[in-house]
Amino acid sequence: MTGTPSTTLRPVTTPTGRDDVAVPAVVHTRIRHIRTSPVRHAFTHRSASWLIDVDHPPRVPLPLRPFARFHAADHFPQPAHPRDTLRSRLDEQLAAAGVDAPSGRVVALLSPRVAGHVFNPLSVFWCHESDGSLSCVVAEVHNTYGERHCYVVIPDARGDALVPKEFYVSPFNEVAGTYRLHVPPPSADGAVAVSVTLERDGQDPFTASVSGRARPATTAAIIRTQLTAPLAPLVVSARIRMHGIRLWFKRLPVITRPEHRNSLTIAGCPASATDSRKDDDERSAS
Repeated sequence: MTGTPSTTLRPVTTPTGRDDVAVPAVVHTRIRHIRTSPVRHAFTHRSASWLIDVDHPPRVPLPLRPFARFHAADHFPQPAHPRDTLRSRLDEQLAAAGVDAPSGRVVALLSPRVAGHVFNPLSVFWCHESDGSLSCVVAEVHNTYGERHCYVVIPDARGDALVPKEFYVSPFNEVAGTYRLHVPPPSADGAVAVSVTLERDGQDPFTASVSGRARPATTAAIIRTQLTAPLAPLVVSARIRMHGIRLWFKRLPVITRPEHRNSLTIAGCPASATDSRKDDDERSAS
């Protein structure tokens, strides 16, 4: 387990008294991808993730732990150490980016280990100061080759930021272009809407989005999740490969994977991040 586990699955509240989203929570998500060039390929799938406080990762009842375990080493690219916590690994990444560790709560959207398997194509860490203000967001990307990359950004008031793409994710997308991130913090009523749009000169954008609503992570909710989205991390991995095969059959050119030398990208939020926002249906699929 990472950090100091919460003794129960009761929501964790902040000392600031603000109306924050209650965690831990299960988020029944809708994952949507839209590719329009050079071939059209779009899909929508149902899945499940969690919202957790990284300082108080949930410890579920023993019979349910095979369906929700949180390991510090499952996140961030640096080598793992026995005393690592999720918070210590996050702080290490922020220090490498020249960013001070947040003094307040850090809420993360991620997938736990389920039946011993974990895969997080995108994990998002919202880092707050003690007054409740958002200091930065860390978007951690995993590819199917076992590599990880962190994008540390400072979004604008609407949750938008631009960052150069510097990580090989899909064999059908070269490491070039700009990511338009939409990463507003989860709302007090549990609404989650995150999207990543890849833009390159001369090509239509590619958009991936995750949306859903958080519900308290009760024992009943965990059981229900395994009925509605069983073995979610394993299913996500399988679907990625399935769609890759479909794109290959559509004769989409395969891009050779380059050596991944740098695992950290830092970017602020230029004004242009809000000048040409995408249609909400494409970006958040809410």
